[in-house]
Amino acid sequence: MSTAILTGQPVPGSSIEGDLRSLGFEVRTASDAADAETLLAEVPGDQRVAVVDTRFVGHLHALRLGLTDPRFPLAAIPGAVTAQPGARQALTRAMARENSAGGALLVDSFADRIAAALGADVHRPDLGSLVAAVPADPQARNEARQAVAAIDDEAVRLKSAVKARDGFFTTFCISPYSRHLARWCARRGLTPNQVTTASLLTALIAAGCAATGTRGGFIAAGLLLLFSFVLDCTDGQLARYSLQYSTLGAWLDATFDRAKEYAYYAGLALGAARGGDDVWALALGAMILQTCRHVVDFSFNEANHDATANTSPTAALSGKLDSVGWTVWVRRMIVLPIGERWAMIAVLTAATTPRITFYALLIGCAFAATYTTAGRVLRSLTRKAQRTDRAAQALADLADCGPLTELVLRAGRGTYPRGGYYAAFAGGLLVVISAALWGAGWQTVLCALAYVVLSAAAVQNPLKGALDWLVPPFFRAAEYGTVLILAAESEVNGALPAAFCLVAAVAYHHYDTVYRIRGNAGAPPTWLVRAVGGHEGRTLVVVVLAALLTGAQFEVALTVLAGAVALVVLVESTRFWVSAGAPAVHDEGEPA
Repeated sequence: MSTAILTGQPVPGSSIEGDLRSLGFEVRTASDAADAETLLAEVPGDQRVAVVDTRFVGHLHALRLGLTDPRFPLAAIPGAVTAQPGARQALTRAMARENSAGGALLVDSFADRIAAALGADVHRPDLGSLVAAVPADPQARNEARQAVAAIDDEAVRLKSAVKARDGFFTTFCISPYSRHLARWCARRGLTPNQVTTASLLTALIAAGCAATGTRGGFIAAGLLLLFSFVLDCTDGQLARYSLQYSTLGAWLDATFDRAKEYAYYAGLALGAARGGDDVWALALGAMILQTCRHVVDFSFNEANHDATANTSPTAALSGKLDSVGWTVWVRRMIVLPIGERWAMIAVLTAATTPRITFYALLIGCAFAATYTTAGRVLRSLTRKAQRTDRAAQALADLADCGPLTELVLRAGRGTYPRGGYYAAFAGGLLVVISAALWGAGWQTVLCALAYVVLSAAAVQNPLKGALDWLVPPFFRAAEYGTVLILAAESEVNGALPAAFCLVAAVAYHHYDTVYRIRGNAGAPPTWLVRAVGGHEGRTLVVVVLAALLTGAQFEVALTVLAGAVALVVLVESTRFWVSAGAPAVHDEGEPA
């Protein structure tokens, strides 16, 4: 339960009490500033509390945006200010200061004075065309009421449920009706997490249909995948429509997107196998390429999250292109975001074969990856940004270096030349090429050991160089690519599916790291990174297993390793997110 304290002289005919109760607030009225302070002290410490001027005139959704958004400890709109339990002390101190300073409640808005005293820590939502005001006289009140009547509160709310920046397919083919589905869900008490789960289940059923290997199964799979994407859009729109943001919800939305897509790849591969076509290498390649694209996005964004002197001619050119309407949509489409990608997969699944679907996916994603990565490299080389310690730590966490790197750094501290991205690139290229040339030979084992040493050299200094954000993507490509090549060269039927499961488990760990950093929850605990070996440890283990074991034994070893990694990371990740005290977040971007 939340509590709202009304301050100021009551206004006949005002709907403010009813509006606050409809938003879930228990309403109390203060006779003066001292009484407001007393009422604030009486509110239990685990409740949200709001201070609202009785003269407030505005849209109900303006109050909802200002007083109920769970993402912000302190928030305010004209005539109202609110604090979550964690920010209660700040509100109490601000109110005490205002009371000691004096001032009659009838002269100005006590809530606005408190909000001003709280300073820059207060979130002030963009109300757009919505009205929120504290009229000083009857004429101003009448004008404010007319302004409220002139704007459809519900239409604004429904429009704001859609992301401000989305892909072409999502914007024009999904959102025009999915937002109405979101409102339908809200009115029936459904939560975003329930819709997210429904989207996952629909995608898993789609994967099962694809696994049948029949034309009817492929058509059903394509249709269900599209419906899963509609639900995927709906859950975020429902969260924005009803302001039901949560840490758990953001985690579920992000991780389920990856689980849905990669499970569908596996379903396509199983369906192709039923028809006598082995496309597991293509399925694994598509998952690796997509995951590496995401790591490029995440690393670049974290490296420049709070960089200073963050300007470049490339960024300026990009801004100019975005000012021309048609180029905005072209640029959003060619990066093949989730909407365009899933639409392409669904149509090709229904109309062609899994092999053609994967070929098109690999070509499209490779082009998109080249385009986005080249642009980010150019920005990094021309912007001369000064990166912070926070950015360097985030990149170090994304690198996922384990105990072998720690051991090498301790053994040769200060003896390596400055590493960075070129050491990571050299080490990754060395181990991948050796796996391709010599397969499960001892030459590859030696190159894997060199990869461990070069990985340590890459991260021995803070990753603050212009292109050091490339270190995590290079590590991902090296580890995943080595597993793919060795599994393919083992020539055992089950090796590639086992490798697919292993890469999926490791990729989940890497995505989980990203979402923790994004939510300001910190990186996974050190013991977890050590337990799953770090990227260099897992790469070396896979190479040694390939060299020591027969093809059939290697398949079993990959399966066991995949199961062990999945068990450890899933249990710890689920425990963390279910019990996390991190603030409510919601990802407004659209992953590539």
